[in-house]
Amino acid sequence: MPEPAPPQRLWLCASDALVEKGTAVLFDVLQFREPLRAFALRFEGRVVAYLNRCAHVPAEMDWLPGEFLDSSREFIICSIHGAEYAPASGRCVGGPCGRGKLQPVEVFEQDGAVFWVPTRDITPA
Repeated sequence: MPEPAPPQRLWLCASDALVEKGTAVLFDVLQFREPLRAFALRFEGRVVAYLNRCAHVPAEMDWLPGEFLDSSREFIICSIHGAEYAPASGRCVGGPCGRGKLQPVEVFEQDGAVFWVPTRDITPA
């Protein structure tokens, strides 16, 4: 039986473009054919990525383009209503997001580059 094909991967940025707890890299995706923005940032040495949509109100969260972390650089915070999310998991940790969580986008690093992996629901724009 043949091995399944590896998932498609798309280049996002050079690894050094993502500084620990720094500005995120934004990228355009489609979720169920709807154009959306996603973002990737480095937190505790690991690259994480999410759709740029608050679980409380489906609006973009960044204060300025690529700026998602609070002043202490510990939580992703929605600029509209202050919902706070744990960067490592995307789970709501405070504010009006309740038990919600951010929609993750699969990313990985290899050979000095960051890639994202499209799914059935989240595809390239």
